[in-house]
This record gives sequence, C-alpha cells and structure tokens, in this order.
Amino acid sequence: MSAGPDSGEVAVVIPARNEADRIEATVTAALGLPAAAVVIVVDDGSTDGTAAAARSAGAVVTRHARNQGKGAALETGAAAVRLLDQREQRVRPRHLLFLDADLGGTAAQAGPLTEPVLAGAADMTIAVFATTVKLGGHGLVVGLSGAGIRRATGWRPAQPLNGQRCLTRAAFEAARPLARGWGVETALTIDLLRKGLRVTEVQVELAHRATGTGMRAQLHRARQLTDVARALATRL
Repeated sequence: MSAGPDSGEVAVVIPARNEADRIEATVTAALGLPAAAVVIVVDDGSTDGTAAAARSAGAVVTRHARNQGKGAALETGAAAVRLLDQREQRVRPRHLLFLDADLGGTAAQAGPLTEPVLAGAADMTIAVFATTVKLGGHGLVVGLSGAGIRRATGWRPAQPLNGQRCLTRAAFEAARPLARGWGVETALTIDLLRKGLRVTEVQVELAHRATGTGMRAQLHRARQLTDVARALATRL
C-alpha cells in the first residue's frame, strides 16, 4: 500500500462481496474523486472475481476468507487505512469515505459527501440519493431503522440505511466497535449523535443496484431486518 504524503485527505473504503461485475467501475470512479488518496476494497468472502477486478482497477485489496458482514468489512478497511497513515507518518489521519461496491460509475459523484467533513463542519455525512430507485421491498427495514434512530436521538434521517458516508477518523473511533452486519449504519448514526457529534445529510447523484423481489432479495432483507433489530435492541 502506498500513496504520497501530499495526496488527498480522504481514504475510500468499499466493502464488497461477489461484485465482480461492478467493482471495477466503482473503484475507477472513486479514484477520480479530488480528495481521494487511496481506495481500499475489502473482499468479504467473495466466490467470484471481485478481488482481481478491484485490484486491476487500482484498489488496495484486503480479503476475508469467509463472509463476516458489512460491519466487520468496514472495520477491516479502516484498519488498513490506519496502517497506511502510520507508514506515511501522517500527523493527521485521513477521513474515511464509505461507498457501496455496486455504485458503478456513479461513485464519481460522491465528492459532496466529503466537503462538510473536510471543511470541519460535520463529523459524519450521510448520503441522500437525489434519484431513488424503486426497490422490491416494502420499506420495513427502512422504517424500523428510521423509527429507531428517531426514538434514540430525536432525529430521523431521510435515508437511514444509506451506506454512503464520510466521517472523520475520530468519529469512526468513537463509534467502535461497529454493530454487526447490516446494523452498522443504524448504530453509527445513533452512537455518534448520542456522543454529541455533528451528523449532516448531503444530497448526491449516486445510484446502486435495486435488490429486486426474488428469494435471494427477500433473504437479504430478512438478514438486514435481523441485524438492524439487533443493533437497536442494545441502544433503546
């Protein structure tokens, strides 16, 4: 892992599992972000060519031998960034920009997420997609997350499960250990707000793959629901 000491102030962390068809475009777009110094892809137990595709696009790739879930992947990515900062002997650690692997070329539009953090106006930003894709679910998980965040903090984000976020290293450390799996976004929001950190929503022109209505999609939503419920159970 190498990047010049005068390079960007943001490290992009992308958790990925079986995203060989989109990860190359996502990495290429993320590397073009003005503030980005490096893109770290955490291959979370993929069984396809995700790691090879990410590496060929210019990402630093670290792998989990088996699937450990999104929360663990973000922890691994952030640890890789910390190691990079230490090797470069940076006085100020880089901020972290979390992006989903299936954004494809739209990841090039993630820059506005970094701006409030770079300016010192926010400790964490949460993306609000300007164009929403109709998903196959019925909003149960989104509703549970949003209602839980509002109950815990008094504030409800527009898109509580949105994984596109930029945060300072200090904010990330304040939220550790991260919640398990798909509960990570819900827990991040609650934990940082409860600690008095500043959380801001930013509208961006990003888009990811719709999850559909098939059996795999329904199982995915069931896992999301379980993880979000588990994260809320320890915070309400």
